[in-house]
Amino acid sequence: MPFLGISGMQYSGGSLAGARILLAEDSNVFTSMISTKLKELFDIDIEICRNFDELQLAYDKSSEPIRLAISNINLPGAEKGEALEYLVDLSIPTIVFTGTFQEGMRDELIAKDIVDYILKDNIFAVDLLAESICRFLTNHQHHVLIVDDSATARALLSSRLKRYNFRVSVAENGTKALEILKANRDIGLMVTDYNMPDIDGFELTRRIRASVGSHELRIIGVSSSTNRLLSARFLKAGGNDFILRPFIDEEFYCRVNQNLDTLLQIQSMRQLKLSA
Repeated sequence: MPFLGISGMQYSGGSLAGARILLAEDSNVFTSMISTKLKELFDIDIEICRNFDELQLAYDKSSEPIRLAISNINLPGAEKGEALEYLVDLSIPTIVFTGTFQEGMRDELIAKDIVDYILKDNIFAVDLLAESICRFLTNHQHHVLIVDDSATARALLSSRLKRYNFRVSVAENGTKALEILKANRDIGLMVTDYNMPDIDGFELTRRIRASVGSHELRIIGVSSSTNRLLSARFLKAGGNDFILRPFIDEEFYCRVNQNLDTLLQIQSMRQLKLSA
């Protein structure tokens, strides 16, 4: 059954059954809604843990790896967030499903390298959760190239993208980026710094656009410069998006998703025209 997410994600790849997913949630209403939605959309059967003891037992009882966990922050037996700490310590990718949101709490969650957080404060909460789960389980289909001469910046962006389950390649300069793109035709998104010593982000984008269109590769430029005109110059060079540093995780992930969603939509339309 085709799935259209609230943010514009489209998925028609069929069943995602087979991935072991835990839901640590004590609300009967939400456990019922979530399990029904995931089964209906993706043929996913989830394991429900209604308290901390059941969560620990679920981990201990099976050697099958847990692909993803969805966890409430305050679970019976773990009212101070121990369940989330437990999952994070086990390096289990986790989406937090919570009814409370404060700036300080958001910062703490992001610091734990969670996959995502979804708020229970609206009628679309379960739909947003389903989309987040679908993205995580399918993001490995996307290959992203990071281009930056700073090793720290490359490591930071790479870790963020890998947290979301993307396949990632890195290049320390424009020349290496062109080599990687030539050898990996499946790369669908490039995130490139503007200020690099050999080939800057503008020139790299222009060279790529001489042979590769936006229907094959989306390009996001990034820069820490205060020059607001950089975005206009980058877009005129053939880029698709531009982000000024420092950016927050949610903004970065949203821009990545939007560009990949657009890429898939364009490719789907081209396939329909070719088959018509």
